Parts: sequence; C-alpha cells; structure tokens
Amino acid sequence: MKKLFLIIFFFGISATAFCQLKTNSFEEIDSLQQIQNRKIIVFIHTDWCQFCQRMKSTTFKNQEIIEKLNSDFYFVDFNAEEKRDITFNNHSFKYLPSGNNVGVHELALQLGTQNNQITYPVLCVLNEKNEIIFQYSNYLSPKDFKLLLEKLKN
Repeated sequence: MKKLFLIIFFFGISATAFCQLKTNSFEEIDSLQQIQNRKIIVFIHTDWCQFCQRMKSTTFKNQEIIEKLNSDFYFVDFNAEEKRDITFNNHSFKYLPSGNNVGVHELALQLGTQNNQITYPVLCVLNEKNEIIFQYSNYLSPKDFKLLLEKLKN
C-alpha cells in the first residue's frame, strides 16, 4: 500500500513539475486559429530588460498561469530584437537596425508601441482576427497576471 501511494505521489508531482508553457511562433498562429479560435497573448521582451527576465522567471513559471495559457490562449514569446524576418497576418516584418548591433523588430513596434514609444516588457493581446484588444507595458506579478487572464477569458 505504501509503495502504491509513493508511486502515485511521485507521478503526481512529476506530471505537474514537467508541465511547460507552450509557445508558438507568429507563423503558426494562422493555422492554429483554423483549428480553434483563441486569443493570442504576445510577451514582447528583450534580453537586457531586468523586468522582462523577472517575469520570465516568476510569472511564466507559475503552474496555474502555465495551465491557463496552455488551455485557453495561444502564447507567443517574442524577443523585440529578433533579427529574422517574420510573416504574420499577411505582412512581412523585418529587423530595423539603429546602430552597431542595436535595433528593434518592426513587429515589436507594431504590437508594443503605446503613446509613440515602446517600453519593455509588453503584453499585447490579440483577438481571433489578430486585432490588438489590450496592451500593457510593465511587470506583472503572477497574482496580477492570473487576474488578467480571468478577465481576458470572458
């Protein structure tokens, strides 16, 4: 009986510990929407932004958030300094260099600009037609992000 309990306990912990956040690319979104319409949450960040990295290590490691994102939304983890061309919503977006090894991607600007500027991290929520329905530029704690996901689901 004890062995059975330990086995069940071990697999229960293993199953939740290995639940990972499913990330999608912009190129996958169109085909995913044909299978099931969902809102898209785009996390726009940079490698040098300490608040972005903090969100990655706290908010996006929270099991409840991972489960909600995986089941109810399409999630795109997008580095604003990505250098490859991206085709999304029938448009091609490119990296815009602004100096020596410095620049920003056109798509990050398109989705993350508020009041003529972009401040990281940015959460951009798109509806099923790829239209922006919500933007937020700041760190979100796991608690606040859970509240946001509940509101977005409805």
